[in-house]
Amino acid sequence: MEAELTPRPRRPRPKVVTLSDAAAARVKEILDRGDKAYAGLRVGVKNGGCAGQEYVMEYAEAAGPLDEVVEDKGVRILVEPKAVLFLIGTEIDYQTTQLASKFVFRNPNETDACGCGESVTIVPAALED
Repeated sequence: MEAELTPRPRRPRPKVVTLSDAAAARVKEILDRGDKAYAGLRVGVKNGGCAGQEYVMEYAEAAGPLDEVVEDKGVRILVEPKAVLFLIGTEIDYQTTQLASKFVFRNPNETDACGCGESVTIVPAALED
């Protein structure tokens, strides 16, 4: 007699990245003022800077075939496939101070940052079973 396999329900997957209210409002404003219609905001990580890695944000004209697509607060975020494990659990915020206005990444996977704040060291998130 063969055992019948019952698929167990999948846990809801957490969003790779989320936006604060301020970041969502700023991204919407930037995309609305763009010179064409964009598919969303592309977010990734690249090698560079004195700490080893830098966050990358750019207009996305279309989703790539392997992009992780995240919808948060009315904004579509396209996460580059190679950056997913580095960004799991990250909140993107937008802050304005007397000296600057900028997007800030609150990433639980960061282990270090350079003094100027332009680059970081990130370890991939551990996969849970």
